[in-house]
Amino acid sequence: MKDNFYICTAIPYVNDKPHIGHAMDFIYADILARYNRAQGKDVVFSIGTDEHGTKIAEKAAENNLSPQAFADSIVPKWQHFAKIAHISNDRFIRTSQDAHIERIKLIWQKLEKYIYKGNFEGWYCVGCEEYKTDTVVKETDGKCPDHNRAYEKLKEENYFFKLSAFSAQLKESIENNYFEIVPSYRGKEMLNLIEVGLNDVSISRPKDKLDWGVPVPGDDGHVMYVWFEAVCNYITVLGYPEHEDFKEYWPANVQVIGKDITKFHALIWPAILIGLGEPLFKKLYSHGFITSEGKKMSKTIGNVVDPVQVIDTYGVDAFRYFLARHIPSHDDGDYSVERFEAAYNGELANELGNAVSRVASMITKYQQGVIGEVKDELHDPTEYDEAIAAFRFDRALDLVWLRVQDLNKYIEIEQPWSLAKTDTEHLQEVLAYSASSLLEIARLLGPFMPSASQKITEVFTGGVVQPLEAPLFPRLDTKNDK
Repeated sequence: MKDNFYICTAIPYVNDKPHIGHAMDFIYADILARYNRAQGKDVVFSIGTDEHGTKIAEKAAENNLSPQAFADSIVPKWQHFAKIAHISNDRFIRTSQDAHIERIKLIWQKLEKYIYKGNFEGWYCVGCEEYKTDTVVKETDGKCPDHNRAYEKLKEENYFFKLSAFSAQLKESIENNYFEIVPSYRGKEMLNLIEVGLNDVSISRPKDKLDWGVPVPGDDGHVMYVWFEAVCNYITVLGYPEHEDFKEYWPANVQVIGKDITKFHALIWPAILIGLGEPLFKKLYSHGFITSEGKKMSKTIGNVVDPVQVIDTYGVDAFRYFLARHIPSHDDGDYSVERFEAAYNGELANELGNAVSRVASMITKYQQGVIGEVKDELHDPTEYDEAIAAFRFDRALDLVWLRVQDLNKYIEIEQPWSLAKTDTEHLQEVLAYSASSLLEIARLLGPFMPSASQKITEVFTGGVVQPLEAPLFPRLDTKNDK
């Protein structure tokens, strides 16, 4: 029997190119996908793009394009980013695809007993594609702090989803970990929202206000609200309800999202699944935000971090390493050029890169490249495995780096350059142990830095050293040096 593992990420809007926050979704999920493949599991890993809604329609109009043409022009940028970031996804879903559209219509029809038509009046943020309460509007002085634009007052007839009808089941599900929210304190936040009282949610917009969306079945005067439609991509990508992939891989083992959309994924999405009579996903990993130079990223300030530029400058391994180790896995973190440079130079180049270079050079110099007896496992990986299972990628890499640092200390203590003159038998043991350590480190780095892991493995596999043709972490673009 196959050991299946299905992981998916939140799908970002195609109103702009990727930023570093989106990179976290993709890279964290990729780490989990690669790790579970290495454990022998049959992994399906899905990412994609969210292409409907007011925000996309506005951007398309600004560019004198139809919404579909605009989406078609932006999606390749996301696919390119996934490729250069070494994201190993098996699926890429677009919500404008016919297959998704037909399946979401079927989902609507199956949920009709929980859907009703009513009047809505309230505040709406186009940037968030989200309705805001009077309290939020008052606290933010009528302007969304994330998008620097005033909320719009809407008064219209919409379709509503009876979220309130699922309050007891959602509370029970979260309290009993029928699906687990990580970190756990975000689960407590969701329980607080349930305690205050869940309101039914608007799930459509009148077509005369927004025509870029999936038509409501049986009512061409309305299109589905983008959030209701988009969260269902996690099952439509598997061919819900009839395809064998859905039967084989659902429920998802992990869904990776940013903390700002926890409510949609921990309350509305499970309610939809309960309404459909389908199993709940198993875990929801809700990561934090990244600030830039200590401040919230803003185009106005000019401190938005372009992940493609970072990768073009330092290489993909360095970028993935920094996000996984130096951004807290369960909290917010900060990106700065200084912090990145310190990690790149001090940890990657000096500690790991130098260790690989030294050991390879000494084996070549003192033993004509013959490595000697290599051992498969030198340390117990339990703590490392537990860290990844808890989505503590920072902790897992801390453990790997202890091994890197211990190896460097070991080399300094044993001094192979001296042993070459006095004790060649012990020299062979020291260099074989050093090579074994680096192979073990490479295996542990595989989910995090697949390219560097492969390069290290190639150097020390096969009995004879295969020297690196270039530094393990080459600086790719020196034009951006500061």
